[in-house]
Amino acid sequence: MRAVTRAAGLRWRDGRPVLAWEGGRASPLPYGREIGFRAAGERRCAGARGHPCPLAAVVAGRSTGGRCAECTRLDRMTSVAADAVPDDPRVFRVYLAWFGPGLVKVGITAQERGDARLLEQGAVAFTWLGRGPLMAARRTEDVLGSALGVPDRIPYAVKRAARAGLPGPAERAAEVMALYRRAAEVPGWGETLERVEPRVADHAEVFGLAGVDGVDGVVRELVADGEVHGTVAAAAGPDVHLVAPDGRRIVLDTRLLTGWDLVSGGEGTTVPVVRIPKGAQGGLF
Repeated sequence: MRAVTRAAGLRWRDGRPVLAWEGGRASPLPYGREIGFRAAGERRCAGARGHPCPLAAVVAGRSTGGRCAECTRLDRMTSVAADAVPDDPRVFRVYLAWFGPGLVKVGITAQERGDARLLEQGAVAFTWLGRGPLMAARRTEDVLGSALGVPDRIPYAVKRAARAGLPGPAERAAEVMALYRRAAEVPGWGETLERVEPRVADHAEVFGLAGVDGVDGVVRELVADGEVHGTVAAAAGPDVHLVAPDGRRIVLDTRLLTGWDLVSGGEGTTVPVVRIPKGAQGGLF
């Protein structure tokens, strides 16, 4: 990492993780690379929809949104997830995403984005269910979620707890396919939604999860002059898995970086790190 640059979080580009910076520059995060940085100054609001925060408001270190209240509101005004644009003319896809044993969700994404949304969420495996207009996709998402008893959101803490020691690709695919067959039998799909034949895609290799055998702690927040240092072992969604010089396996949620000026360097990890609570996975359902 270079000099002082304001971070904009992790992005997935061409199926690979990169660390984005304000202004559009990005730094690749190849697995096996050693990284180190120190947070400088104060964390400032990231703004909304590509526009800077007019107040350059200070944001709390634990905020994963990285925005002040007003910019958060503005960002949600054009959010598909919030049903803020019901007349969006794009084609949307409904999907089943698998994050770990028993951790499956139904969701939608714009067809033009391909599997980018699944990479951003940290989906280890997934299959498409159907495609069509936004409201038909949304209706199908709601109907299937209710009928199958699966959520439309899974907390990142739960995903992290499930990521180590995953079953093999055949078992992952079998669970996704079993749920697809149940979904296909559910009545009430949107009439204008075209069903899609199942084809399970697996992101475990893309995420580098073969090198994740456990997690010793998670960065709670960045603080002024706090340092992070380690070797990149894997990345999934916004999470980067690091192996610290002392051998600890630490997860950094890169949403916590947004709005911080980062200075290259750092010889250890001095920011607050907490253990994953026991039972985090089982508390979902």
